[in-house]
Amino acid sequence: MHTRTTIAVITAALAFTLAGCSSDKADSAKSSTPAATAATAATAGADISAAEKAAGIPPEPDSAQRAVLLAGLQAIDPWLVGDEDEAIDNARNQCSTISGGGNADATAKSRFSTPAHEVTDDEAKAINRVLKVALCLG
Repeated sequence: MHTRTTIAVITAALAFTLAGCSSDKADSAKSSTPAATAATAATAGADISAAEKAAGIPPEPDSAQRAVLLAGLQAIDPWLVGDEDEAIDNARNQCSTISGGGNADATAKSRFSTPAHEVTDDEAKAINRVLKVALCLG
């Protein structure tokens, strides 16, 4: 039951974040110059390589999406976010398995386990549910 609540909170936070992002983009598009548009395109290209995109790895999350993702993982078990940057990297790479049709639960267990904490089957399933909602959107 706790996992369902966590996912509901993450979904609501993500929806709020995405709604805010869409209005920001519309406002910035109205005032953008060709130079600003080119700079924005170059920055977006740096966020995710063509190889990562082809492999199903999403771009680095923005600060709001990152906060939602880390909160979801922490709700499952605080060990999962002991190193936040590593947790984000693991999450992005896990999206490739989720979208690629591999054994996502087994991969999550392997990818998110540390010497200090072995991810359980239930935690692996919860990790994948959180990632599907908070990061692996496409």
